[in-house]
Order: sequence, then structure tokens, then C-alpha cells
Amino acid sequence: MHYGIEGRVAVVTGAAGGIGAALARAFADQGACLVLIDRNEAALGSLAAELQAGRTVPGKVSATGAMHGTGTGTAAPTRPPPAASSWLQCLGVDLNDSAALAQACADIRAQWGRVDILVNNAGVEYPTPLTDPRPDFMLNWNTLLSNNVGSMVGLTRALLPLMAPGSAVINQSSIWGHTAVADFSAYAASKHAIIGLTRSLAWELAPAGIRVNAVCPGWVRTDAALRSLDSMAKAAGKPAADLLDDILAQQALPTLLEPEDLAGAFLFLSSSAARAITGQSLVVSNGEVMH
Repeated sequence: MHYGIEGRVAVVTGAAGGIGAALARAFADQGACLVLIDRNEAALGSLAAELQAGRTVPGKVSATGAMHGTGTGTAAPTRPPPAASSWLQCLGVDLNDSAALAQACADIRAQWGRVDILVNNAGVEYPTPLTDPRPDFMLNWNTLLSNNVGSMVGLTRALLPLMAPGSAVINQSSIWGHTAVADFSAYAASKHAIIGLTRSLAWELAPAGIRVNAVCPGWVRTDAALRSLDSMAKAAGKPAADLLDDILAQQALPTLLEPEDLAGAFLFLSSSAARAITGQSLVVSNGEVMH
């Protein structure tokens, strides 16, 4: 399926692994020009090598940025190719570091001059039970909010001057942004905050012709999710496999999501087929959460 995003400049944060890496592959397959951001420079380099090796499919953007072929059906209006010598830019950046963030945005401006799609995927996940006796409890709580929400705001604000009418921002939330679970108050609060942020920015950026939406995944097979599963299983006093069976039994489609299962939602929301959709939170959870 073609989403009509060939040649568009897509920024993906938290791109080195898990959902972020799956999204990077999906956008590359669609012929987008990619800016991949992650703190893990080694993993980011490995992903870049993989993407470069596979970037030979006809109908995609070549290494020089020239266009080959066209999209169909939902293609966005034709845009000039980016003024760059490559279709891929990787930036090892801690988005909470204001100086590093400013430099990264300057690098993006220098290489591309614009941003058409911003995928705010970066974030962290760990338990924050109120009974945690450690003196750094509130530091850990606030750090999670800063990583998951503050960095998202900072990057979106910094890249806004590069976004023209027709651009799209997609924020990664979670089904825990609609529900909740014990011992993960900071994470759940951050995901609720992202949905509120998405709705507010949808109104704020609408006059500029920029759409803002969120995706809310359910249980996805990622390292972070499996660590949370282990933590929850220990708190419940049962094996992680048994707890996972309990979770999957609450889904209409009782299977664990794979990172690749999220790609279609992000690609659709990035495309002109979603031009009338903004301020929404699209749940991808195998039916665990329904609205």
C-alpha cells in the first residue's frame, strides 16, 4: 500500500529500537526522507546501516534525493525534493539536553530545510510505586514525565518553524493514557498528558495547517514492555507468562502486538488520507481498549 509520502521529510525519535525502529523501516519503505533521533548512537548506527543496505527498491527516493515513481490514490501534493545529498540523517541526541536539542534542530534545518512529519516516539517506562522508600523517588517520577512529555514539547516547539501547512505531528501515547495500572503512576500520567497535549496542540497549530494526533498502543513485544510485565508479575506473585495470558484474555484479538503492527497507524496519520483528522488518539490494542 502506498501512502503518498515519498520524498517527505519524516523525523522519528526513539528510533534505535522497538517501535521506533519499526517505524523507521516502514517510513523508509514508503520512500520518505528520514531523520532518526536516539540517545543510543551504536544501535542507531546499526539501524542506519540496515536501512542503507535495503534502500534499493524501485519507486523510492534514491540516495541523491531524486524521485522515482509516484504514489497513488492518497498522494500528498507534489513538494520539491529536499536540498540534501542523502535521504537519511541520524542524530545521537538526548532530547532533554537543551544545547544538544538546539544543535540537532540546526542540523535538520541545514540538511533539509523543512520537516513534513514529526513522530514523537521517544520515551521511557518504569514502575513508580508510591511505597518506594528511596529518597530519589520524586526525582525518578519527574524524570519520567520530562522524558515522555517535556522532551516531546521541546522538540515540537523547536521544529515548528520548519513545518509548513500539510505537515503532521504524531505523538506516541499508550492505552494507559486511557486507562491505568497500579505502580506505574508516572508512566500512566505521562501518557494521559500526551493525549491532552495532542488535543491542545491540534487546536493551537490548526491555523498553521498542521495536524496533531496520537497513537495509543496496547501491549507490544518490546524490551520496555516486557520489563514492565516482569515487574507487574513480581508484584502479583505470579509468573510473567501467566500474567501475559491474563492480559491477552482481555483483548478481542488475544495476541501480543509486534512493533510492526503500529506502522500502518502512523503511516495513515502521516498521509493526506488523514487530512481531516486532528486531535485524535488512535488506539491500536487488539481490542483491549475500545471507544
